[in-house]
Amino acid sequence: MFDDEDLASIREAREDWEAETLDPVLEGYGERSERFATVSNHEVNRLYTPEDVADIDYESDLGFPGEPPYTRGVYPTVYRGRTWTMRQFAGFGTPRETNERFHYLIDEGQTGLSTAFDMPSLMGLDSDDPMSDGEVGREGVAVDTLRDMEIIFDGIDVGEVSTSFTINPSAPVVYAMYVAIADQQGVPREEIRGTLQNDMLKEFIAQKEWVVPPRPSLDVVVDTVEFAVEETPKFKPVSISGYHIREAGSTAIQELAFTLADGLAYVEACRERGLDVDAFGPQLSFFFNSHNAIFEEVAKFRAGRRIWARLMDEWYDADDDASKAMKFHTQTAGQSLTAQQPLNNVVRVTIQALAGVLGGTQSLHTNSFDEALALPSEEAVRVALRTQQIIAEESGAADIVDPLGGSFAVEALTDEVEQEAMAYIEEIREMGDGSMVEGVLSGIEDGYFHREIQDAAYEYQQRVEAGEEVVVGVNAYTVEEETDPDTLKVDEAVQEKQRSRLAAVTAERDDEAVEAALAAVDEAIADDDNVMPPIIEAVKAYATMGEIMAIFEDHYGSYQETVRVA
Repeated sequence: MFDDEDLASIREAREDWEAETLDPVLEGYGERSERFATVSNHEVNRLYTPEDVADIDYESDLGFPGEPPYTRGVYPTVYRGRTWTMRQFAGFGTPRETNERFHYLIDEGQTGLSTAFDMPSLMGLDSDDPMSDGEVGREGVAVDTLRDMEIIFDGIDVGEVSTSFTINPSAPVVYAMYVAIADQQGVPREEIRGTLQNDMLKEFIAQKEWVVPPRPSLDVVVDTVEFAVEETPKFKPVSISGYHIREAGSTAIQELAFTLADGLAYVEACRERGLDVDAFGPQLSFFFNSHNAIFEEVAKFRAGRRIWARLMDEWYDADDDASKAMKFHTQTAGQSLTAQQPLNNVVRVTIQALAGVLGGTQSLHTNSFDEALALPSEEAVRVALRTQQIIAEESGAADIVDPLGGSFAVEALTDEVEQEAMAYIEEIREMGDGSMVEGVLSGIEDGYFHREIQDAAYEYQQRVEAGEEVVVGVNAYTVEEETDPDTLKVDEAVQEKQRSRLAAVTAERDDEAVEAALAAVDEAIADDDNVMPPIIEAVKAYATMGEIMAIFEDHYGSYQETVRVA
C-alpha cells in the first residue's frame, strides 16, 4: 500500500526518532519489561509502521466488508444494520427452571437463546442411569425425553427465536427434539433458526466428551448436515468450535488452526458423502474464544475469515460467496475468570467482548462474573447481558465497520496469525497424505493435538507461577476476601424430580411405538442410512436419550482414548 520511496522515507524518519526521541527515554527510564507478549506468548513489537504491512495488497488481502476475502467482515454494514445476536448461555436444574431463566433473559432484552445441558445429557445418559447419580441438573438442564424439551420451550415460539444447543455426542437427539417441537408448534421446519454445536472432532481433541469412536462420530455429524440442508436450511447443524480448544490451554493460533482444520475435515467428509459444497457450506458456523489480548484476538478473527475464504475457494471449489464467508459465535474466556476478587471478571469480560465486537462476531455470549464459583446467578447474568448492551448502545464500537482495519499493528498481527495458523493446517494435511479428514483423525489417534495443547498450557502456567504473566487478584494485587460468597445452588431435590418425570413418561408412552421407532434407528445405522429421520420419530414416541444413544454404542462400541506419554 506504500511505494518504495515512501517506505524509505518512513524508515529514515523512524531511525531519527529512535536516536533522538526513544533512546534517551530508554536510557533514563527503561520499559516495564524486556519482552512484551500476548496471553498466547506471541511477542509484539514496540511500534508498528507502514514497513510492517508493506507486503499487504489491499484488494486481495483486505478488500471490502461483505466481499471475499472477508477480512473486514462478512456483511457490508456489519453492526450498522443490526447488532450481533446477544446469546447468553443458560440451563440448570429442571426443565421448568431453565424455561423460567429463558423467559427472564428474553424479558431483559436477549435476542437469542443458548442451552446448557447437564453432564448425563451431554454424554447421552438418562437421569436414572447409575452413572448419572449426583450430576443431574448440576451444570446444565437435564433432558431425557421430548417431554423435557416441551417444558423448556413452553411459551416460547421457536419460529421467532434463534436457539443454540451446546451439546455434542448426543447432539442428533437434541436436534431431533427441537425439530419435533417445531412440528408440534406448527412452525415449518425450514423456518427454525439456531445452531447445534455437534462438533465431535473437537471433542476428541479437547473437551473429551464422546460415546462412539471418532470415525463413526464424524459420519453422524455428516448425517445432521445432510438432513439440515434438506429440511432446516436456516438452522446450522454444526458449530465448529475452537472455544474448548482454547479453554483446554491452547494458544490463539492453535485455537484458530485446529478449528479450521476440523472445519475443513467436515467439508471433505460432506463432499465424500456426495453433498455439493455450495449446498452445505453456508450452513457451517464457527465458535471461538475471546481472551484478554485484545489485538491478538481481533487479528485471529480477521485472519480466520481470510483463510477460510481462500481455502474454500482454492481447495474445495466453492462458487457461492456464502460458502466462503466464515460466520462465528464468540464466547468470552471462561478460563480467564478467577474465583479471587470475582468482580474483576466484569472488566475481563468487557475487554473480551469488545475484542469479539471489534473482530466482527455474529453472536456473542458474555460470561457471568461468578462462574468461577458456581452456575451464574440472575444478577450476574444480567450484568453480563448489560455489558453487551452497553458496548452496542453506548461505546460506538458498533458504529464503524472494521474500526481497527488499517491499523499497522492489527494488520501486521493478522498476517502473522494467518501465516502461523496455515503452517499448522498444512502440517495436519500432510499427516493425512493430502486429506484433512485423515490428517485430523490421525492427529487425534496419535495424540498430536493433545501434546500441542498440553505444551502450550504448561508454558502458560509456568509464566503465571514465575510472575511473568500477571493475573490480577491471583498472583498480584491480592486481598483478603470472603471465601464463601452467595452463589446459585442447585437443589438436591432436582435429581429426584427429574427421575420421577422420566418414570412417568416411560410409564405413559406407547411401548410398541417406542420399540418400533428404536428398531428403525437400529436399521438406519446398519444400512448406512441417514439416522435423523428415524431419530425424530423415536423422540416423538418419547424414546429416551439413553435408549437412542445405546443403539449407536451397540453398533460401534465405546471409545477409549489411547494415553501416550511424550
